[in-house]
Amino acid sequence: MTDSNTRTAIVTGASRGIGRAILERLAEDGLNALGTATTDAGAEAITSRLAERGLVGRGFAVRVDDAASVDAFMAQLKDAGITPLVLVNNAGIARDNLLMRMTEADWDDVVNTNLSSLYRLCRPLLRGMTRARWGRIVNIGSVVGRMGNAGQTNYVATKAAAEGFTRALAQEVGSRHITVNAVAPGFIATDMTEALNDDQKQTMLSRIPLGRMGEAGEVANLVAFLVSDAAAYITGETIHINGGLYMA
Repeated sequence: MTDSNTRTAIVTGASRGIGRAILERLAEDGLNALGTATTDAGAEAITSRLAERGLVGRGFAVRVDDAASVDAFMAQLKDAGITPLVLVNNAGIARDNLLMRMTEADWDDVVNTNLSSLYRLCRPLLRGMTRARWGRIVNIGSVVGRMGNAGQTNYVATKAAAEGFTRALAQEVGSRHITVNAVAPGFIATDMTEALNDDQKQTMLSRIPLGRMGEAGEVANLVAFLVSDAAAYITGETIHINGGLYMA
């Protein structure tokens, strides 16, 4: 097993919101934190923020919906002698519409980004984890993967599928001391929720027993636990963090 101070973590979709909070929390915990963004500007912003805080890590421009882009990223890591042992699949998009109005492109884009990306990232990184006989994979799902949500059949399908992917992969790699779990956030205060009007926010809050939206840092705390040695006996689980909005 490698020393925790030398472990490298990859967090996809780390330029803002939950992904940013997770990346910075893992860096605070002493990991070499590598975050992906879809643009060079986004990657540079990640690198700058980590450097300003004296944290180890950097950003990379990677399109998780594009196999060639992911392959190029993996080649960069290999050339640099970096073997990530922690992967947080956070990148995702939404293309909301009623199914009868949804275009095939909207379906394909969401499935390709939110679900197929899990295959693209996990498959190559598992080689290094298997050799090290230690690894942590966390897939960021959503409460709607269990609850459903009208107008989001494509998004909900990917989040429900991510849970099944998590359980199956956990069974495949458990003998190598690699854990695979999913985290399903509910309503979290991010740039997206800030764009909602007061009536929309109040409607959301009325459904949450704790009476508030969650913070990105709270999701990051949960992920940080799951990728630590303290969570070595947790695998194949989907852990909800939603203030009681959904109780499985």
